[in-house]
Amino acid sequence: MVISAIGQGFLWGILGLGIFMTYRILNFPDMTTEGSFPLGGAVCVTAITQGIHPLLATLLGILAGMCAGFVTGMLYTKGKIPVILAGILVMSGLNSVMLFIMQTPNLSLLGKPKIQDFFTRLNLPDHYDIVILGLIAVSLIIALLLFFFFTDFGQAYIATGDNENMARSIGINTDRMKVIGLTLSNGVIALSGALIAQNDGYADIGKGIGVIVIGLASIIIGEVLYGELSFGERLIAVVLGSVIYQLLILLIIKLGLDTTYLKIFSSIILAICLMIPRLKEALNLKTGLEKE
Repeated sequence: MVISAIGQGFLWGILGLGIFMTYRILNFPDMTTEGSFPLGGAVCVTAITQGIHPLLATLLGILAGMCAGFVTGMLYTKGKIPVILAGILVMSGLNSVMLFIMQTPNLSLLGKPKIQDFFTRLNLPDHYDIVILGLIAVSLIIALLLFFFFTDFGQAYIATGDNENMARSIGINTDRMKVIGLTLSNGVIALSGALIAQNDGYADIGKGIGVIVIGLASIIIGEVLYGELSFGERLIAVVLGSVIYQLLILLIIKLGLDTTYLKIFSSIILAICLMIPRLKEALNLKTGLEKE
């Protein structure tokens, strides 16, 4: 069970990395997440059932997520719709898109090939195939993100989030950066959805409900536990935060609590993590006053 939770943590960590690109760098929450995540799974699973190789199907899922992010970005920058509302509009519309793609609210992969089958053939112990797949996937995504963010284009993207007015004053097209950011981040999120759908063995249009909480929990837990970090270390911390979050969920299950209410437990965990920095500040302030 622990190994399975770690593997799940890696796969969900990809979701956290996608959300990190907008929530932490561009400084706004993107509600498209709750649509692009199941969309990646829906496109991937449908493609596999149509005889397409799982790797190519996963890439199609990523492209679908990127398209969703692009639409949100255009609504936000060109349509001047507030980013949260733009994300909600796209998220709602994607429900119909997924129904059109799958022709059913959920679609099974029973008896169909999956991307992790390559590792299953290595006769590894149970669930180690998901751990290896997740580790390879997060390593690849982190490497690509580091490469991107340390290019001039990536630095312009970061500058847009740090100070949009300053970025615009030095000639950066901030609207373009936002569209690209939303496109790339939703592609990463869709990758997580595609891999998790293959791991679960099915796609479902309802899988996106509440996933933004899971992604935010990964980010917050990583930041709370590891404090001041370099950029690369922050990306790794997001993944570790996701693993810790999945282990906390496993602990809740082991304690015998009703799994029907996992969503509220997730929200409580996130709320506690969000309050920890404030509690630390209050404690440090109190300690400083007592010393004086």
